Amino acid sequence: MSARHKARKRALDILFESHIRGVDPLGVLADRQAVADVVVNPYTAELVQGVAAHREQIDATIAQFARGWDLDRMPTADLCILRIATYELRHRDDVPASVAISEAVELAQDLSTDESAVFVNGVLGSVALATPGTPPPGSTTL
Repeated sequence: MSARHKARKRALDILFESHIRGVDPLGVLADRQAVADVVVNPYTAELVQGVAAHREQIDATIAQFARGWDLDRMPTADLCILRIATYELRHRDDVPASVAISEAVELAQDLSTDESAVFVNGVLGSVALATPGTPPPGSTTL
């Protein structure tokens, strides 16, 4: 398991907890960072901070492409996974679309419902296609 995969999983944990508790994800991140024997991966912090900073835009993007689903009706894990991957697709030039989508699908397979992986893949595929400057998932650039 790569360090970034672990970082995404930890970011998902923090975003999930903040959503369930109805508190700011930056507060949950700060609580985790304050524990002496817990080291928060810098990429975990980047993901949580990025999702928090761009949440309105990220949620609007997800809502646009999650046809037939209101964000408040989505499984919490799916919503948090979509937020992380949408942040990566829209705001991280160093993360290829195929990687962001693949990692999100893997998290959905491991942590959510049987249908979640297909749903997450479909939404994120649409987000990637609509993101300027992002090559379509699975394409190669020369």
